[in-house]
Amino acid sequence: MSAEDELLLREAEKIVTALGRMFPGVCEVVLHDLRDPRHAVRTIENPLSGRSPGDPATELGLARIEDPDYPEVIQNYPNRFPDGRPAKSTSIGIRNSSGAYVAALCLNLDVSVLDRAARTLQALTAVEDPGLPLTETLRARTADELRAAVEEFAAARGRTPRALAFAERRELVRDLRARGLLEVRSAVRLVTELLGVSRATVYNYLR
Repeated sequence: MSAEDELLLREAEKIVTALGRMFPGVCEVVLHDLRDPRHAVRTIENPLSGRSPGDPATELGLARIEDPDYPEVIQNYPNRFPDGRPAKSTSIGIRNSSGAYVAALCLNLDVSVLDRAARTLQALTAVEDPGLPLTETLRARTADELRAAVEEFAAARGRTPRALAFAERRELVRDLRARGLLEVRSAVRLVTELLGVSRATVYNYLR
């Protein structure tokens, strides 16, 4: 056991403790001492797998011991805890100055909790298409919008608002109602001014 290897392990232990305390209850963080595969688990935070210090290395740890060319980082691979809960894992190999693997720092995130939360959020945000003939706008409408709608309607027909024919004025007023624009304060008065008709005429259009 070299002083360098032991120093690397002690420094890695700080990282394990910090990460584990940052994600309590949801992320298991393990430091494997690859020099002693039969008792590889040196430090473990949030032991979601039920392991404890002194437990043996996993298959991935043994593979690193046997193959010095094994990938240094294997990230976000699917895994599973002994009780069946799904996990997302990342394994980071730690080499000494001679290039030999000394340790592995592994993170095992319990995604079952996140899956439930994701399903709940999906259910809460799900919407249905009721086939409504209009689009509801959840904001207060303004007189400027009402005026713009009237002018756009008339312009699309090559006229000014006051030059609209009877049937066109009736269509316009009913369209304004369907779009919620007649809920604008003093909407009927504004429509009468724009179209040059009486209030009684506007109400008649709405019947």
